[in-house]
Amino acid sequence: QVQLVESGGGLVQPGGSLRLSCAAYGFTFSAYTMSWVRQAPGKGLEWVSDIHSSGRITFYADSVKGRFTISRDNAKKTLYLQMNSLKPEDTAVYYCVKDRGSQYEKKGQGTQVSVSP
Repeated sequence: QVQLVESGGGLVQPGGSLRLSCAAYGFTFSAYTMSWVRQAPGKGLEWVSDIHSSGRITFYADSVKGRFTISRDNAKKTLYLQMNSLKPEDTAVYYCVKDRGSQYEKKGQGTQVSVSP
């Protein structure tokens, strides 16, 4: 069955960097647009970024544009999110998502990112 496993979260100081990974299982990873979304404490889900199946087309929320980079390795069936210049408002649980917005949407268990002095 479809499974998404995120990793790479942690505690980092403002201005620091983290790289999140998402390992995909149970489906043809290279055929799907993949996404990152996040949920800050007490708030709803916020879309962060999308990447086309080819890896050549990407989209970002204004809040992360210029600081975050989404990428993928289809051979390794892995999605990445490089996060630079982190801010306290980036604190959230980050999820990778397959088929975002569709009835077939699947989300991983999430990885916690905390940005604090």
